[in-house]
Formats: sequence, structure tokens, C-alpha cells
Amino acid sequence: MAFSKEHKSKLIAQYTDWVKQSQGMVALSYNKMNMKEIDTLRAKVREAGGELHVVKNTLMKLALDEVGISQKDVFEGVSLIGFAFHDAPALAKVINDSTAKSEVFVVKGGFLGKEMLNVNQVKALADLPPLPVMRAKLLGTILAPASKLVRTLAEPARGLAAVVKAYSESGAAAAA
Repeated sequence: MAFSKEHKSKLIAQYTDWVKQSQGMVALSYNKMNMKEIDTLRAKVREAGGELHVVKNTLMKLALDEVGISQKDVFEGVSLIGFAFHDAPALAKVINDSTAKSEVFVVKGGFLGKEMLNVNQVKALADLPPLPVMRAKLLGTILAPASKLVRTLAEPARGLAAVVKAYSESGAAAAA
């Protein structure tokens, strides 16, 4: 199907917008697909806060040029691109889980920001914990030294209070 120059420029603008908004992208190749399989994958990707689109490789390469991404090796053959608008590891996990046993979809690579990822790096990204878990771990790591410092500073006062209490109890016992 031939596109007019105006339609191509609109597609390039849309692709550029998606690339700018996304934290990461995962490229898939597909063959022998039917709409039921692709709709199922799209629904899972939407739940992870992303979108999945079939793209024209030549137009996608032009959009990547506009954004400043020079590596475009994954855009050969037919391409289905997952865009992660909120959580790149969640998108990678959904796509990795869906393609693990699939004969229809195969991961070709991806991008995290402007850095290109190979298939193994996309799988490693999928193995990361979800964003809320990562934030909780980071917060715990940041707060651990502060809580230890508070305990260390409070310990002498606690010890002094214990001595005063023991002295007052011993004085009360001696007076009785």
C-alpha cells in the first residue's frame, strides 16, 4: 500500500511523538500472526502502561533520526514496537513473557532512552522488579543510615535515663 507524502509525514510525526514520550521501546518481529494474538498482546501491554504498534521501518528510522538515535539495526523485516510510557521494565516483562512460548512473536531488541538494547539486555530489563518495589528498596537503602544515626545518638540518653531510674529506685528502696 502506497502512502502519500502528507500521510508519511503525519506518520513520522506520530512515531517521533511516541519515541519522545516513551522511556523505552521493545521491537518485535512477527510472522503468521492473527488479530486475536496481536490484540491479546496489545491488551497486556496497555495494562503495563504502554502501547504496541505496527510500524513502517523506513518511517520509524526517519523518526529516530529526528530524535537523535543513530542505531537502528532492529528495524529490519516486519516490526511491531512496544512503547513504554510509564515503566520500561514492566513493558519488557510483558513482552518477554508473551514471546517466550510464542512462535508468532520474536524480540529483536529495544531501546532504553536513546541506548540500544540487544535481546539479552531486553530480557535482563524484564527481570528487574516493578517500579514500586524498586522505589521501596531505594527508599529503605537511603533511610537505613539515618535511622542508625538516630539510634546511635539516642543511645547515650537512653543509658543515662536508665541510670537515673535505677538510682531513684535504689534511693526509694533505701528510704523505705
